[in-house]
Amino acid sequence: MCQVRRLSIIAVLIACFFPVGAPIAAEEADQPVAEAKHPQPTVVITGANRGLGLEFSRQFAAAGATVIATVRQPEAAEDLRKLGVRIEQLDVADSASVKQFRERIGDLPVDILINNAGIGSWLYRLEEVDADALDRYFQVNTLGPMRVTQALLPSLRRGDGRTIVNITSDLASLTRNTRGAAYGYRESKAALNMFTRTLAAELRPEGFICVVISPGWVRTDMGGPQAPQIPSETIAEIIGVVRGLTPKDSGKFLDYRGEELPW
Repeated sequence: MCQVRRLSIIAVLIACFFPVGAPIAAEEADQPVAEAKHPQPTVVITGANRGLGLEFSRQFAAAGATVIATVRQPEAAEDLRKLGVRIEQLDVADSASVKQFRERIGDLPVDILINNAGIGSWLYRLEEVDADALDRYFQVNTLGPMRVTQALLPSLRRGDGRTIVNITSDLASLTRNTRGAAYGYRESKAALNMFTRTLAAELRPEGFICVVISPGWVRTDMGGPQAPQIPSETIAEIIGVVRGLTPKDSGKFLDYRGEELPW
């Protein structure tokens, strides 16, 4: 009888310190959030009228996701309209436009936010730079994603995916900047990287995944015809990376293949 009682006490202690659900919870923490809970996510993509944004919209829609594609001029988004996705007007540099977009979204849960809208600069020498004009790069490339993320945070909290992807650039890497040029673009994207790291630290307790991903040099209006990568292949790679993200990846600077880049 004493032996039975002793074994019962040991069983209770094991159950207290090692609950049955604990190993399962640990495994779930390593699972891709957007895939494990919601295989057909609702995705918001900014700057979706052309280039990478258009390709993001095309491929997510083809995979069965609910796509909300934002553009500054919906009436001019002919290629986007052919995809049958939901098109919304949004100027990420305009706080009033962002607020109106938020109101139209309402209580709809959002699983993945892709802050893709951005503008480039190839200013090569400091003498070419108009410091006042550079404000536009920060308004679009840095503060734009901040505005949109802040506005959609309640919707992202209601979604299962809780994934925020900010599209950055290799040129934002401080370590790799050995050639200069691209004033305004480099600085605004580097600031975007810092915003993402800060956001990841703040939202980590809620299970969010916040990353910056560089698409590399892609053949778009911004990248030019000489770029070695094509949008369809690059975006397919990025979507594969996004679908495989786990909370452990939050705060990382990745390339389009999922490899970490130096800050």
